[in-house]
Amino acid sequence: MWSFARSSTLLNNLRVNQQLQRLPTNTPAGLQRLSSASAQQQPSVSNPPEVLLTESCVKRLGEIMVKGEYLRIHVEGGGCSGFQYKFSVDGSRNEDDRVFEQGGVGVIVDQDSLEFVKGSTVDFSQELIRSAFLVLKNPQADHGCSCGSSFSVKL
Repeated sequence: MWSFARSSTLLNNLRVNQQLQRLPTNTPAGLQRLSSASAQQQPSVSNPPEVLLTESCVKRLGEIMVKGEYLRIHVEGGGCSGFQYKFSVDGSRNEDDRVFEQGGVGVIVDQDSLEFVKGSTVDFSQELIRSAFLVLKNPQADHGCSCGSSFSVKL
């Protein structure tokens, strides 16, 4: 049985190997792209945020969050497709958390979960029978279940 930690480690190793294959062999500056310091730089125009928030997500977070609270996105093993998104309100930040802020509200993602949602968009959907935060357009996902709460990763 595959655990979340084992899948995360395999996914990270695969990504590092793919990045190493793309690097020029004679350019030390190319190696800097893999350092943890460069991964923690603030996003710029050429380096967009790793998690985007839709207008409806920002609006809803502004309505329900108090100052100092964030929406935490956590990915864990489970669901019908292998991994599932978990959302919670959190007032504390851990050392390995990344914060993505927009419009005065923020989303927190731990470093392990970030590998599974990098490049995604977080939305808030309100329907007659349910309202929920959703992860949309996840480039790390191969496919997901029909309810949108679980997914499998690209290898």
